[in-house]
Amino acid sequence: MLITGLLADLASDLPVTERLQRLIRSLRTRFHCDAVALLRLDGDCLVPMAVEGLVHDALGRRFRIASHPRLAAIVAQREPVRFEPGSELPDPYDGLLQGQEGAPLPVHDCIGVSVFVEGRRWGVLTLDALGDDAFDDAVKATLQQHLPLVEAVARMARIEDELQRMRLAQDSGSPALPSDAPAGDEIVGQSTALRALLREVDIVAASDLPVLLLGETGVGKELFARRLHRQSARRRPLVHVNCAALPEALAESELFGHVRGAYSGAGSDRAGRFEVADGGTLFLDEIGELPLSIQAKLLRTLQNGEIQRLGEDRPRHVDVRVIVATNRDLGQGVRDGSFRADLFHRLSVYPVHIPPLRERGHDILLLAGRFLELNRARLGLRSLRLSAEGEALLLRYRWPGNVRELEHVISRAAIKALSRGAARSEIVTLAPELLDLDAQAPAPPQPAAAPLPAADVATAPMSEAVSAFQRGHIHQALARSAGNWALAARELQLDPSNLHKLARRLGLK
Repeated sequence: MLITGLLADLASDLPVTERLQRLIRSLRTRFHCDAVALLRLDGDCLVPMAVEGLVHDALGRRFRIASHPRLAAIVAQREPVRFEPGSELPDPYDGLLQGQEGAPLPVHDCIGVSVFVEGRRWGVLTLDALGDDAFDDAVKATLQQHLPLVEAVARMARIEDELQRMRLAQDSGSPALPSDAPAGDEIVGQSTALRALLREVDIVAASDLPVLLLGETGVGKELFARRLHRQSARRRPLVHVNCAALPEALAESELFGHVRGAYSGAGSDRAGRFEVADGGTLFLDEIGELPLSIQAKLLRTLQNGEIQRLGEDRPRHVDVRVIVATNRDLGQGVRDGSFRADLFHRLSVYPVHIPPLRERGHDILLLAGRFLELNRARLGLRSLRLSAEGEALLLRYRWPGNVRELEHVISRAAIKALSRGAARSEIVTLAPELLDLDAQAPAPPQPAAAPLPAADVATAPMSEAVSAFQRGHIHQALARSAGNWALAARELQLDPSNLHKLARRLGLK
């Protein structure tokens, strides 16, 4: 039955995540176990691709092989590896099984096997059962028999991922490039809003258009800038400049360089960031903080690709793709005179709005899992997890500081737990009182005013009828997107910032 179902799935057009989830769901049923996980090898870490029977945040965790002896033993073998119920090797899922409420795993049975695709190690499959004799030699042999089918599904998932990147490359007219992110650059999440955003980012990455990254503080604009550069054809390193940290007196020299004697203290020629980024990408973070005196020079560089070192007469040509980011309303800056209108229009050729964490649903738990595992390893803990009440609190909280705030909350709570007497050899559970968050749930979106009755439309002023129609249209889009403004904006084919402005004008916010 298992083989028949999986063969049918192989012949079906399924999303990669659904294909892998069906695989492990079928394996859990076939082997009568309490938890199954399929993890892909990524450098020195194993990344969960699909899990059954583990806590919600497990998909966001990254298991460093050197920190988990059982996973290291599985990776080192071609044959299935069984860990006897009396094994003293720590279990990577200790405290992470659903329904265990943070209790240590009782004496139980577990088995794992390496998964190979086209002769190369792809990852591992693990099975855990709370019974102490679930995986005997017969089960071990059966798992070995099913392994080629597991590897076929993994291979199919890899091919589908490559095809997706090739389609993106074809859409954008550039060669397909690897999508694997270096350690620390991965954007974690599976929400609809994030998947749509990543597809958009990967398409625009291939162009040389300036990209304006918009979003609240802490949403990860630098990670998106790195992805834009990584997915582009530019192979030189990304050069990052924090405009808010540039003293006005040194900003011009920092960006465009200077020659010896250009000012007091300029003892030698120095290339600016634009020259350093020649042939690559320059990321100007907090662009709204750039002094007006520098904005004109930046505009000239964007227009004709030329820079001029401070104190030098001749211009220099540079080939630089510019990505900028801000959490400020640059349109308001244009209106109040703090930002040049011509530069704003030049930079906003392709604006990308990064949704706040509160609009990303269960991505919150995946990110929490990532930070829980990082802190577990950093603090030398046996296991670090959230209580069920802690999970619910994270999902209710509005996260004004977004991903950065979530990372700090988890780190602070882990240290607080140790300071209150938790032992590193125990399973440390973070309850709401350790998270130290305001438990106020986000307010639901305000219902839009109902459209004018048909009988009133004919006699209503045109402006009032148009406004009523717009309110109703926005209200319907919000209802279909469960109150998610970013998704509603995409459905209405509006820029999210413009939708928010329109909603305020219509009295919806």
